[in-house]
Amino acid sequence: MSNISYKDAGVDIDAGNEFVEAIKSDVKSTFDKNVIGGIGSFAGAYALPTGYKEPVILSATDGVGTKLRIAIESGKLDTVGIDLVAMCVNDLICNNGTPMFFLDYYATGKLLPENAKDVVAGIAEGCRRSECALVGGETAEMPGMYSDDDFDLAGFAVGIAERSEMDTVANVKEGQVLIAMPSSGVHSNGYSLVRKLLFDKLGMSLETEFEGKPLVETLLEPTRIYVKEYKANKQYVKALAHITGGGIVENLPRVLPEGMRAIVNKDAIRVLPIFEFMGQYVEEEEMYRAFNMGVGMVWVVDPENVDAVLANTDGYVIGALAHGEKGVEMV
Repeated sequence: MSNISYKDAGVDIDAGNEFVEAIKSDVKSTFDKNVIGGIGSFAGAYALPTGYKEPVILSATDGVGTKLRIAIESGKLDTVGIDLVAMCVNDLICNNGTPMFFLDYYATGKLLPENAKDVVAGIAEGCRRSECALVGGETAEMPGMYSDDDFDLAGFAVGIAERSEMDTVANVKEGQVLIAMPSSGVHSNGYSLVRKLLFDKLGMSLETEFEGKPLVETLLEPTRIYVKEYKANKQYVKALAHITGGGIVENLPRVLPEGMRAIVNKDAIRVLPIFEFMGQYVEEEEMYRAFNMGVGMVWVVDPENVDAVLANTDGYVIGALAHGEKGVEMV
């Protein structure tokens, strides 16, 4: 009987080493002064920033969901890494956490170094946009678990906050104003419904023209990262809600205390064309529960600070807070 190797079993160690070498420059481009060491150790090391009285470490983890299927089918893999980072760091800032570092997990049936390099390049770009260091990751080649072309992603972000600033719910009061921070597109939620409607029901393809360009470009538009805007306006923002799965109606109540109601002017929302199109085939209530509808985050701001925030961002007013049963009322 002839000998058998790991490569015969479907795992190519040399391809893994090639991949690590290929991503080194992208990864190093995300490093800041707090990163200790380089790539290749058993763990990433990061020095705690100074200047905090009672520092608290925050963490967030997420994936990209079935948006990955569109990336895989189209062969356009350089943006889903941005989505991965965005879904994690946008959550961190909702607890007044400043992102420090990020780790990723890439699992595939067969490691194709060029494909994996594109994905990690996107992750590095997401880290640069969020001023967050990519300090490590794991690439798992698992034949038999995934088909050769398939892969999955998971991301892990760690941030730091002042303990006294973490309870944003305590800052929320009647009369405060709701400012919508526009989304860049569908972001990374609701893609099972997107694919079911556009491809299965309507028979569209990735190359179907939509708003003057192939549909795939709209569907793979990466999730917007709000970290820099948050940092520039932190003094004005009382609370933040990341609008992900569940939409405005389920995510905004997460920053409201009992007895506080968000009154949202539905006509004020700048609904993106992709949502207007899908809304012809999906009930309005379902649209607002499944998608962000053009609003990537909602910031809660005192009335006297609204003008300062609007002047410093592309945000716009969509409502206000009032006493009442905790929840969101779309009017």
